[in-house]
Amino acid sequence: MYFRPFNFYLSISIDHIKQPIDEELKQFEATFSQSMKTHVPLLNTIMHYIVKRKGKMVRPMFVLFCSKLHGDINERTYRGASLIELLHTATLVHDDVVDGSDKRRGFFSLNALWKNKIAVLVGDYLLAKGLLLSIDNDDFDMLKIVSESVRKMSEGELLQLEKARRLDITEEVYYDIITKKTASLIASCCAIGAAAVNAPKEIIERMRLFGEYTGIAFQIKDDLFDYGDNNVGKPTGLDIKEKKMTLPLIYALNNATKDERKHIIYLIKNKSEKKAAVQEIIKFVLEKGGFNYAQSRMEYYKQMSLDILAEMPMNAANDSLKALLEFVISREK
Repeated sequence: MYFRPFNFYLSISIDHIKQPIDEELKQFEATFSQSMKTHVPLLNTIMHYIVKRKGKMVRPMFVLFCSKLHGDINERTYRGASLIELLHTATLVHDDVVDGSDKRRGFFSLNALWKNKIAVLVGDYLLAKGLLLSIDNDDFDMLKIVSESVRKMSEGELLQLEKARRLDITEEVYYDIITKKTASLIASCCAIGAAAVNAPKEIIERMRLFGEYTGIAFQIKDDLFDYGDNNVGKPTGLDIKEKKMTLPLIYALNNATKDERKHIIYLIKNKSEKKAAVQEIIKFVLEKGGFNYAQSRMEYYKQMSLDILAEMPMNAANDSLKALLEFVISREK
């Protein structure tokens, strides 16, 4: 029953993936909403806005499925998922302030609606709520896992900012950045799911690695959106316009002549707002094999994730994690 070919998961929707834990997700939503309540009217209004605009709940799904893979979903699982959401939401609120972003997932950001000062204070409040949720329930193991993730995310952001000024990111540095900035959070979700059901330390570490490899594949998929193909859609060029050094571009520059490299870097630094320059850079990356190379690396990390799942119990949760893995790297946006 559980040994399905991987292509079985290719057309599964996120709603279908959720089905085995529909009731548990409802319980999580109730727990999370409760954790957001406050006696301050303004905060309550903002917390309600945050809860209402939540996305596909992919992170809580990783937590719940990783718990179900190794045991039974319990109160610690729900608290772990809430902790992830509280601390992650705090980082997003602060990111929007730093970036001056007015929108997130199609909704107005907190700083757009309530200005920077209130947004920063709300981010601080969410961090404190996450810390207290763990401390009050003696979930120190899970707090350590998430705190490590927040530290890595901050390091990754700062490293990216430092390197972006010079556009000299190597492939090694690229992986360092995305492992910290993006993959560490999914890694935390998977580690917390296993820790919540008291899985052995070695299993928790293997699940953390599963999440890390999945997160790396997820970020590479994001990189591919800039260039497009039949599966990804039309090229967007958004990363180029923002002068981000993505894997397809890094590979193309590494396989260019000195003059080609100099010209493309000039375009990125000085002409990235021009449509013609963006199209020239996209064409350069495609001709140098950057898109195909990045796609092959994404497939490599997907396989690394699958190899870890092959070590784990072959149950319904394992199936669901395979489907969730395929979803995050086959999405269209």
